Amino acid sequence: MGTAVETHTPTVVKLGGSCLDDLADAWWDDLVAHGQERPLVLVHGWSKPLKRLDTRYAEPSAILRDRYGNQSRWTTPEVIADIKTVSAKLGDDVIGRLERRGLTAERVIGSEGLVQAGEGERWWWRGKELVELDNLVGPITGVDAAQLANLRPGHCCIVTPLARNTAGQEVNTDADRAAAALAAATAATALTLVTDVPHLLIDGAPVRQICAAEAAKFRDRGATGGMRKKLRAAGEALDRGVGRVHIGSAPVSHMLAARTGTVITRERTDTVTART
Repeated sequence: MGTAVETHTPTVVKLGGSCLDDLADAWWDDLVAHGQERPLVLVHGWSKPLKRLDTRYAEPSAILRDRYGNQSRWTTPEVIADIKTVSAKLGDDVIGRLERRGLTAERVIGSEGLVQAGEGERWWWRGKELVELDNLVGPITGVDAAQLANLRPGHCCIVTPLARNTAGQEVNTDADRAAAALAAATAATALTLVTDVPHLLIDGAPVRQICAAEAAKFRDRGATGGMRKKLRAAGEALDRGVGRVHIGSAPVSHMLAARTGTVITRERTDTVTART
């Protein structure tokens, strides 16, 4: 009975847009082997493809910071359209890699009934001034897991993490936090955040294991940029019942087995680094 439950519990993986080009064939081979045994949800980012589409997306002015210090891409209807353009191409690329290895796959757009968002922050720093801006972003408030009706071993749902807010607008969401919400909604036992670094680093030391409370302390005092968002997403996933979160760049099965990468757990444990 336990084996049947385990077999049908999905694996949720967030794949950073910045690392897609760097993943070796062996990484994809491993993902497909894992996906043959477990339903697979793959949530993708788009930062690097978006910057390739138009250089203005690489400019500092493309990123806003709210009054609490959180960063977000300044998102207009035009940006949403460009996200959809690069996501379609990225999705076709991923589907091709999976299907050539024998795994069926489909794209799911989060804003088409899967992901719901609340009202977004309206006050953002522009230079040294806090101004009110229409920014099409929003915090995730719900996931309708029934939209992933085809989840089964041997099949992958590739999710573009856009959402729909209460006003009916299509909005941008953070892909790491979207993956956390999806992991919780699908009762996944683990969330894997694949990035371009092999471990979380604290004071220059690679971290092998850390509890949620200590990870949150580091997030608030020392983490920056993408890693700060990943630690925030990890905390949200664990708070919603996901058993553990893995961060790293290795093959997914290696991280799930805790052979490499960083594992974050709900239970308070000593932080383990490569130096300990």
